[in-house]
Parts: sequence; C-alpha cells; structure tokens
Amino acid sequence: MGGNKKTTEFLKECLADALIQLLQIKPIEKITVPEIAGTANVGRTTYFRHFSSKNELLTFKLIRLWERWGEEHLLSERRKYDISNANSFFQFNYSIRELLLLIYESNLQSVIYDAFYQIMMPQHGANAIDCYKCRFFSYGLFGLLDEWVKRGFYETPDEMAKTINELVTDNL
Repeated sequence: MGGNKKTTEFLKECLADALIQLLQIKPIEKITVPEIAGTANVGRTTYFRHFSSKNELLTFKLIRLWERWGEEHLLSERRKYDISNANSFFQFNYSIRELLLLIYESNLQSVIYDAFYQIMMPQHGANAIDCYKCRFFSYGLFGLLDEWVKRGFYETPDEMAKTINELVTDNL
C-alpha cells in the first residue's frame, strides 16, 4: 500500500463505502471482510492493516464525512463542540440522514457515538475538566441526534440548533 497518506485514506474510504453498500442488502453479521475488500477492489490486508472491526470502519467514515463537511463549510471549530457550530452540526447530520437511518436500521448506533467522541476528545495531556466537557457534550449531542433520528428528522436543523442553544443556556 505504500506510505502515501492520500492513497491510504482513499483506500480506507473505499472499504467504508463498500461496507455501507453491503449493509443496504444484508445484515452486518453476514458481511465478511473478504466481501468488503472485494466490493472495494482492495486487498483484505488493507482492511486488517487499518481496522479491527466493521464498526471501526463505519466510525472512520462518519469522522471523515464530518471533516469533509467542516472543510467545505469553513468551520473554524471542528474538533470540539462549540455553541456557535450547533447549526452546522445539525445541518451535517441532516445531510447524511440516509446513512444515519441505515446505521439505525442495522442497530449500529454506537458507531455514531464513537465518532462523536473521537472528534471531540482532546489530545493527550488535556486537563480533567476538558476531558469531562468533551464527554458531556459528546453524550449530549448523541442523545439529541438519537431522538431526532427516532422522530424521523421531524424538526429542521435550525430548530434543533435552537433547541440545543436553549438547553445549554437554560441550564447554566
């Protein structure tokens, strides 16, 4: 596979896309690594070199989608929750609602939380309060998103951003 980071990221994303494609036709338990690799036209060693589970592969895809969204929308803060980016957070999740619904149909909601946590978690050496704050917001955002998905994305992203702003400011 070589050391080219762009190529590595591309191949990892191909694997993730292949898993998503396969999830549309069968349950995750019935999807094999050789099947994922074959659908992605990638060697299965590429999968094992970078991932230890199919859940990890989906988490990677969600993180990558968020990073891409942040770049495209010029978000100044992408690696932690900030009240100013609440609208973008909900716009992003609304834009990937088909994927979120597939994840829910597959009973894989934990990959969504894992992605939130990895995106928000401070680097090593952060003080305790920063770690607690990241954990608090990642669980809170997951809870709001979970309810929003279960309600069929009934509210608009703007309404969801308003809701979280009210929740945060009313409880300070």
